[in-house]
Amino acid sequence: MHRMSIDSFDRAILDALQRDGSLTNSSLAQIINLSASQCSRRRASLEEVGLIDGYSARLNATKLGYGLRAMTRVNLRSHGQGRDGEFARFIESRPEVRTAFTVSGDADYVLDIHVRDLEAFASFIHETLLPHPQVSQVRSEIVLKTLKEQIGVDVLSL
Repeated sequence: MHRMSIDSFDRAILDALQRDGSLTNSSLAQIINLSASQCSRRRASLEEVGLIDGYSARLNATKLGYGLRAMTRVNLRSHGQGRDGEFARFIESRPEVRTAFTVSGDADYVLDIHVRDLEAFASFIHETLLPHPQVSQVRSEIVLKTLKEQIGVDVLSL
């Protein structure tokens, strides 16, 4: 995979935007010590080559009423013949599943699930996930406390 060559100004722009995607080019200029027009051109270039996928707001799930988060490992009964794609489409359609990974190790998938409470979690597991014809085993860990949750990557050390 070819990686775009970026300089210290680009890294600083990426770092600043990763921390606050709502920054204007004028605000970026003050942080980066470049003109607003230079920041605008560099930002557009970083977006064009795909180093910036998009912008969003980070919402507080707990304050919005999503009081339970679980990491759930899922094993499928079998693989191939479109079965993995079918399960992936199923997971994509479920709003409780906020992030999903295919992984190596003792599970096929790891799901990051956010729901309102234990009752909603039990309902999702027993009435939605376990009945799926491809699912053979589900193991979950309830998140008790988040020690660190950092979005993005360390662009300053590139």
